[in-house]
Amino acid sequence: MKIIIINGPNLNLLGQREPEIYGNKSFNDYFELLQEKHPSVELSYYQSNIEGEIIDKIHQVGFSYDGIVLNAGAYTHTSVAIADAIKAITTPVVEVHISNTFSRETFRHQSYISPVSVGVVIGFGLNGYNLAIQSYKS
Repeated sequence: MKIIIINGPNLNLLGQREPEIYGNKSFNDYFELLQEKHPSVELSYYQSNIEGEIIDKIHQVGFSYDGIVLNAGAYTHTSVAIADAIKAITTPVVEVHISNTFSRETFRHQSYISPVSVGVVIGFGLNGYNLAIQSYKS
């Protein structure tokens, strides 16, 4: 089984950025733990702050991988283009958010990604990625 985690803007700053919301662990450290938890899954990771690069990665893996775990960051609330990219591929996408977006600013309550995803994991911290990976295994 091949699953890729794709993180969007500012998620490269995990561990440094707003630790009261996002915690103090870098994503690279957490990714190593995910690989240990899921040894039977070929996990890969990609992060970009650039919308077009995220779309290109979705296109690249969207017909050959078993799953995409996507945290589009702020693009969740603005990017029709990323939603269209998800609609164009065959690989199922699970949307993940570290924080509970519904307990934050009102503009974060709208997601263009949710309607084109097979599931959404919101508000469980970094463990949301683990939950998303588990959903592909069941």
